[in-house]
Amino acid sequence: MTRNNDDDLTGDTLPRHLADRSIVLVGIMGAGKTAVGKRLAATLGLTFIDADQEIETASGYTVSEIFERFGEPAFRDVERRVIRRLLEGPRIVLATGGGAFMDPATRTVIRDKGLSIWIRAPLPLLLRRVAGRTHRPLLMSGDPGTILQGLMKLRHPIYAEADIVIDSRDETVDAMATRMAETVMDHLPALSVPVVLAGGGYQVIIGSSLITRAGGLLGAVLPQRRAVIVTDKTVAGLHLQTLLTGLETAGFTTETIVVEPGELSKSIETWASVIDQLLDLAVERRTAVIALGGGVVGDLAGFAAAATMRGLPFVQVPTTLLSQVDSSVGGKTGINTRQGKNLIGAFYQPHMVLADTDTLGTLPPRELRAGYAEIVKTGLIGDAAFYDWCEENGSGVVSGNRALQAQAIQVACAFKARVVGDDEREEKPNDGRALLNLGHTFGHALEAEVGYGAGLLHGEAVAIGLGLAFGLSAKLGHCAPDLAPRIRRHLDSVGLPSEIAMLNRRFSVEKLVGHMRKDKKMRDGALHFVLARGIGQAFTSRDVPPEAVVELLREAGCEA
Repeated sequence: MTRNNDDDLTGDTLPRHLADRSIVLVGIMGAGKTAVGKRLAATLGLTFIDADQEIETASGYTVSEIFERFGEPAFRDVERRVIRRLLEGPRIVLATGGGAFMDPATRTVIRDKGLSIWIRAPLPLLLRRVAGRTHRPLLMSGDPGTILQGLMKLRHPIYAEADIVIDSRDETVDAMATRMAETVMDHLPALSVPVVLAGGGYQVIIGSSLITRAGGLLGAVLPQRRAVIVTDKTVAGLHLQTLLTGLETAGFTTETIVVEPGELSKSIETWASVIDQLLDLAVERRTAVIALGGGVVGDLAGFAAAATMRGLPFVQVPTTLLSQVDSSVGGKTGINTRQGKNLIGAFYQPHMVLADTDTLGTLPPRELRAGYAEIVKTGLIGDAAFYDWCEENGSGVVSGNRALQAQAIQVACAFKARVVGDDEREEKPNDGRALLNLGHTFGHALEAEVGYGAGLLHGEAVAIGLGLAFGLSAKLGHCAPDLAPRIRRHLDSVGLPSEIAMLNRRFSVEKLVGHMRKDKKMRDGALHFVLARGIGQAFTSRDVPPEAVVELLREAGCEA
């Protein structure tokens, strides 16, 4: 077992996020909630309570008698009130009845007050455990196997909303309790960032094992439990099966569209092909499109979702650091043309973003570093304290520290959410969403000149662009001249290219400026740059003399 500290498995040393939360066990009858719950409570130094026993004590009737005399609705009402009372007290390990988690109000109480664990058990194991038990009212009306199968089909999609899923094996109670305790201690709670928009909004969920839990998380926000997953061949081999299983556990039916990896897939041809395949699958207006992959897949699938049948529900499951902190949030979708990057597209917001930090462990180090450039950009635009944090913790982020990665993603997403909420469609001419383009005018020009998919990653181009943006700001007298070198030193320290010379190829000033003039940020024939008065003090400018840009590029080593 790996933990972030040296705590023992005792109640006094529960992780901080469990200090005031109870552990709630859910699952079908016979899953082992009571037996395992008692051992788990002893291991963690907590009190164990069985909800059914508490109901019997409170009501003076057995569970069977309540069902027989008053009916199931009355029992569920009593159950709901008892669970609420128990979870409002000191932290405990609570085993709930099989139907408790099915009640929406009870689920809300459990979600607010506890850490829910679904003990998922296969049918043969359940049948062995419930054989001969006469106190189970739901099993007394027919064949136990048929009844349990029906309950599993009905309840498993809802159980999938639990925070943790533990598969019940044919093992001792002690072994399972130990395995569960390790999972609880290692569990990092998901972080949530709301994106609030005039027409509604959505949540960006950040954390571990989110793809495994995707069905439970998405079931509550999508209008239909049918989805088409758009991914690329590389990501499909890494994460597709996990997502399919997570969705199917929650009762989703799924189909898959796979495209080639890389920037070249952001083309009109691939976009049209994805739409044709969606229509061939006979999607309905409520069928969701789920983008599983990096920024290329997210932009492509989002634009296809926006155009197909005038808009299908859309979900982002970004698998790269770059897409988790940038392209998956904010609703920008689109494809490239030979004239430039993202020149065809739409503003189309997702229903939810699931940023699973586990996927970052499968990224090549270069891809991880490229994503970090967008994190640094957040601090440089409007949060000087966060930039200081980056200088202190950046190496940990790019080397794979999951807690630091989640923290950085949360801050970056929260910042972008605030900007997007204030200027969803980039309509404010000054200091609105356009601020998010810090470094991008230079970066996009470099990408266009090198060629999309030809070896320069977007985050690497942005990293170089950040140094150039601060260099231009200093040249124009907006900020201190020592800031650009400071920023370049930090980018160097995490392995990012920070200067054009590091690309080991010749660039023409004329060609780079030509690419900039095709940029989406052109207004009235004039280039707009995002500049800075200092770290965390970015602003947009329409008053940049072209000769200053030319001089800067020449100083950076570009040919006249």
